[in-house]
Amino acid sequence: GFVVGHAGLYQALAMFAVAYFIIGMTVLSVCAIATNGALDAGGAYYMISRALGPEFGGSIGIMFFLANVCGSALYVLGLVEAVVDSFGIPPGQEAGTGIHVLPQSYWYELLYGTVLLALCLLVCLVGASIYAKATFLIFLIVAVVLGTILISFFATRPLKVPIHLNGTDTDNGIFTGFSLKTLRDNLGGNYGVDYTTGQMMSFSSVFAVMFNGCTGIMAGSNMSGDLKRPSYSIPRGTISAVLFTYLVYNLLAFLMCATCNRILLQKDYGFLRDISIFPPLVTVGIYAATLSAAMSNLIGASRILYALARDDLFGRALALAKKTSASGNPVMAVILSWLVVQVVLFSGKLNTIASVVTTFFLLVYATVNLACLALEWASAPNFRPTFRYFTWHTCLLGIAGCCVMMFLISPVSASASLGFLLLLLLALHYLSPSSTWGYISQALIFHQVRKYLLMLDVRKDHVKFWRPQMLLMVQNPRGSARLIDFVNDLKKSGLYVLGHVELQDLDMLPSDPLQPQQESWLSLVDKLNVKAFVSLTLAPSVRHGVRQLLFTSGLGGMRPNTLVLGFYDDEAPQDGLARHPAFTSAREEVPLGFPPLRAPTAPKLLSAREYVGIVADALKMLRNVLLARQLESLDKAWELRRAASPAPTIHVWPVNLLRPDSARYADTCSLFLLQMACVLNMARAWRRARLRLFLCVEAGTMPHAQEEKLRQLLKDLRIQAQIQLVPWDAITRLHWQTCRGSPGGPAEEEEEEEGVVNFPTNTAQVSDEYVCAANKLVLEQSPAPTVRFLYLPRPPADTSLYPLYLHQLELLTRGLGPTVLVHGVSAVTSTQL
Repeated sequence: GFVVGHAGLYQALAMFAVAYFIIGMTVLSVCAIATNGALDAGGAYYMISRALGPEFGGSIGIMFFLANVCGSALYVLGLVEAVVDSFGIPPGQEAGTGIHVLPQSYWYELLYGTVLLALCLLVCLVGASIYAKATFLIFLIVAVVLGTILISFFATRPLKVPIHLNGTDTDNGIFTGFSLKTLRDNLGGNYGVDYTTGQMMSFSSVFAVMFNGCTGIMAGSNMSGDLKRPSYSIPRGTISAVLFTYLVYNLLAFLMCATCNRILLQKDYGFLRDISIFPPLVTVGIYAATLSAAMSNLIGASRILYALARDDLFGRALALAKKTSASGNPVMAVILSWLVVQVVLFSGKLNTIASVVTTFFLLVYATVNLACLALEWASAPNFRPTFRYFTWHTCLLGIAGCCVMMFLISPVSASASLGFLLLLLLALHYLSPSSTWGYISQALIFHQVRKYLLMLDVRKDHVKFWRPQMLLMVQNPRGSARLIDFVNDLKKSGLYVLGHVELQDLDMLPSDPLQPQQESWLSLVDKLNVKAFVSLTLAPSVRHGVRQLLFTSGLGGMRPNTLVLGFYDDEAPQDGLARHPAFTSAREEVPLGFPPLRAPTAPKLLSAREYVGIVADALKMLRNVLLARQLESLDKAWELRRAASPAPTIHVWPVNLLRPDSARYADTCSLFLLQMACVLNMARAWRRARLRLFLCVEAGTMPHAQEEKLRQLLKDLRIQAQIQLVPWDAITRLHWQTCRGSPGGPAEEEEEEEGVVNFPTNTAQVSDEYVCAANKLVLEQSPAPTVRFLYLPRPPADTSLYPLYLHQLELLTRGLGPTVLVHGVSAVTSTQL
C-alpha cells in the first residue's frame, strides 16, 4: 500500500521489475557459485571470500553482516509500527480504550522492539532446526493470510475508512471495490509526505523501502552451513521464492490500485485490516511476516559473523564469536549479532534506516555478481557449476543495476558505503594473514598475461622500445645480495630472472631437488623487494646449466637479452645477506634453505676456462654480457643518500682498454655500455648521481674535435654526461712497443663487424705491464666514483688463451671498487622520435 499509494501502479510495477531484475541476475550468480562445490557456513560471505580472496571476502562479509543486522532492526521496527498501529493509544489521548492500551513514545516503542528482538534471540539460540520449523509455520500462516486478503478484495463491499492523524479524523479513505475510475486515479505517481517520518517521499525513497521486501534472496544461502544439500536446495529454493514473491507483489499492487483510493493507500498503511473479511488474521500475518524476516536476518548475521571469526581474518577482535554450543550452534555469534541489532534499534523509525540497509544489500549483491563474473572470465577448468543458466552478461548487468540503484537511492549512503568498503579492503590487505583458499586475482592475471604474451610479437621489436632483460646467475644468494639489488636497478622495467644451477644428476636422485628450494628463493625475492622471477635448473656443469637457462628462460617476447655474472677471482665470499637492510632493520632471520658460503680454501664449482666459456657462449647466442666485480662492497644506501658534496658519480669508459689500437666510441659495444650507465642513472635511487664520460686522447689527434663529436653524440642520444679528456700517450706507447715485437700486428687482424661473431686474439697483443698501467690510469681519475662501467672485450677464439684473458681482466679491474664490465652485441640506442 505504501508503494502504490505514493508511486502509482505504473511506477510500482517498474520498481518491482527493476528490483527483481537486479535480484534475478544476482540469484543466477548465487546459484552458479553455490553449485560449483561444497558450501560451508557464511552464505554470500563464503562464496565471495573463496572466489575473490580474503580481502574482498572479509570486507564484504562485514558489510553483509551490517546489512543483515540493520535489516533485522528494520523488520523489528516494522513489527513495532504494526503493533502500535493496532494496539497503541492514539496520540492526544491519555488512556486507551478497548484494545488500544499500549502507550506511544520513542522509549516505549524502543521497549516493544527490545522485547520482540529478545523473542527472535530465543528462537535463534535454540538452533537452526527450531528456526527452520518456526519459519515454515510462519510461511503457512502468511500463505493463509494472503489467501484471505485476495478473497477480501472480491468479497468486501465498498466502505469508508476513517484516517486518524494527530488524534483527529483528518480524512476518509475509501475502499471502492473494483472500479475503473479508482484504477485510473492510481495509475500515475502522486508522492506525498510519509506520515510516520514527516519526510517528503520520492521514487528513490519509496524504492529504498520497497527493496527491503526483496532482500530475502540470501536467506537460504545464509543457512548454507545448516542445510543438508546446499548445492541442491539453494538454487531451487531461491528461484522459486523469487518467482512466487514477484507474482504476489504485482498481483497485490494491481488489486490495491483497482479498489482503494489514494488517501487510503497513503494515510493508512494498515488498511488491509479494515477491508479484510477477518481483520485479526491480517494482523497475525503482518506480525508473522515481519517476525520471520527479523529472525531470518538475525540468524543470517550470526552465521556470517561466525564464518568471519572462524576464518581468523580479524584476529582476536572476533575470537569470541567462534564459540559454539554442543550441537554446533554459534551461540556467541548470535548474542553479538543481537547486541548490534539492539544498538541499531535506537534509530527509532523504519524508513530512517531503509536507505542504508538497501545500499548495503545492493553492494553485497554487486559483489556476488562480481565474484561470479571473475570466475567466469578467469576460465578456470575447475569452475564447472551444475547450474548453467547464467553468462558473464547476466553478471555484468547485475553489477550495473546494483551500482546505478545504489546511487539513485542515496548518493551519500552509497559513497559512504564504498568508502567504508575501501578502508576494509586496505586494512585486510595489509593486516590479514594469507589464506589457502586460492585467489581469483591470480587466475585473472594468468588469463590476461597469457593473452598479452601471445600479442607480444618479437618480429615487431624496435630499437626505440628496447629495454634490458636480465638473467643474473647466482651461485649462493648469501654472497650476492647487493648484486641482486644492483641489477634490479639496471633492468628499467624489463624482465629480471635470478638463475641458479644445481650440480646434480636427476637419474641418481629419487625426486627433483629444486622444488624444495623454490620457496626459499621466492621468499628471498619478496624480502629483497626486487621484481624478479626465479629460474632453477639441474645440470652436470655450471656452463651447461647457464646454456639451458639462456635457451629456455622467459616466454614469447619476454626472454633475457643480457647475461649478468659475478666476477671470477680469488676473493673470499662475504655473507651480505645477513647485513642487508631487509633483514637487519626488520630483525628477521635470513631465509633458510641456502647453504653456508664456500670456505676460502674450498675448491670452486667452475674453472676459469669454464667461466670464460660461459661468456663466449652468451655472445654466440647474441646475448649482451655484464661482469660485476666487487658489487658486494657497494653500500648503495650510504653512497647515494649522503648529504656531503660532491654528488655521487658514475664513471664510464667506453673504450676497449685492452685494444687501444681499435679504440672507437661509436661501435655497438660502446653505445650499449653508454646505454646501461644511462639506464642506471634513470633509476630512482641513482638520480642524484652524475655521469662522467672519459675520452682517451693522444697527442696530435685533435682532441677537441673528438670531444665535440662525442658531445654531439650524447646530445643526439639525450644522455646528460660530463666529458673528461684523459691523455694516455704513455699507456699506448707500452702497447705499441709490445706489438712491434710480435708477428701478426694489429694491421693483420680483422675488424669486428656488427652481428658477426669474430674472436680476435687480442689477449696475446697486450702485456701485463700495459694492463697494469691502464688500471692505474682508471684508478687515478678522482674523485672516486660510486660505480665504474668498463668495456669488456670479447674472449679470444683460442680457448687455450681463456686463462690469460681472465687474468688480464682481473689486472684491469684490480682495486677499482664496484665495477661493471660490459659487452653489447645488439643495437640499443635510437636518435629517432
